[in-house]
Amino acid sequence: MSNRRALLVGVNQFQFLPNATLKGCVNDTFDFAALLKDTLHFSDDDITLLHDAQATKVNILSNLTTLVAAAKAGSVKYIVFLMSSHGTQVPDISGDEADQADEAFCPHDLQQNGDQWDTDHVIIDDELHDLFVQLPDDVLLECYFDTCHSGTGLRPIDLMGFPDRPKPRYLPPPTFTAFDRLRALPARGLADLREGTHRVAKPKRALPGINDPGSSSKTLVDTVSTESHHILWAGCRSDQTSADATFNGRPNGAFTYYYLQAIRSTQNKQPRRKVLQLVRDALKTGGYDQTVQLEADATNRNGRPPEA
Repeated sequence: MSNRRALLVGVNQFQFLPNATLKGCVNDTFDFAALLKDTLHFSDDDITLLHDAQATKVNILSNLTTLVAAAKAGSVKYIVFLMSSHGTQVPDISGDEADQADEAFCPHDLQQNGDQWDTDHVIIDDELHDLFVQLPDDVLLECYFDTCHSGTGLRPIDLMGFPDRPKPRYLPPPTFTAFDRLRALPARGLADLREGTHRVAKPKRALPGINDPGSSSKTLVDTVSTESHHILWAGCRSDQTSADATFNGRPNGAFTYYYLQAIRSTQNKQPRRKVLQLVRDALKTGGYDQTVQLEADATNRNGRPPEA
């Protein structure tokens, strides 16, 4: 076993929400695992896959906690975390969010409590941040979120999931009241991560070469801290959807599919900023209206995933 670990989570099936089924999330994890082994020299023992019924909130956070503990003990230096599922929002109950909403990820056991999602069964960005901020400075964390989050700007037609079009990986709050309340709140962006430490709301600014000027990016504030050794990839901006799509008759997330293609085609010899542009170009050529976001400092933007 090496000093690298990956936790790859794919959720197609939702225990209490059969109509929310996705198709490509589990395939995303298998394909990502193959890339890690073929290109980055991960072994089977380095990779943990959680699919559907395995991917409960408790199990996901337990596995992440184990990875963080191993990193703190000095046995792990590179962590990859992929979350391929629906994204959503819940009200901010801790008072740390300027827009009064927390970004959240949907595990298999997602369920409703009153007019909102039950916080015991949804993974909130604060919870991920509080884990990741414990990582030592010499541990590189690279997170991939092939999900949608705030749903800012989504129209009802975007959420209907027609059979002949890609399905958005976004679940609105479970009631119209909650959905309307969150839609009225201002969007946040990845750029907020660069403006200070955890739980400090700052004005947004664009990051040249990463987030598109004049637009809000993927809303994952505080999911990954502002630490320089933390890298965040997100499948789209907050006013777009991440597509659950089909390629050559096989379901995948569009972001994951094109990201893996870009890494393989360049043999992991290009910096992340170049890979970002390749993925964005491929999505545009493929007709997907989503702009991948990368949050990383200059060193990591110009670097690439370590091979050993």
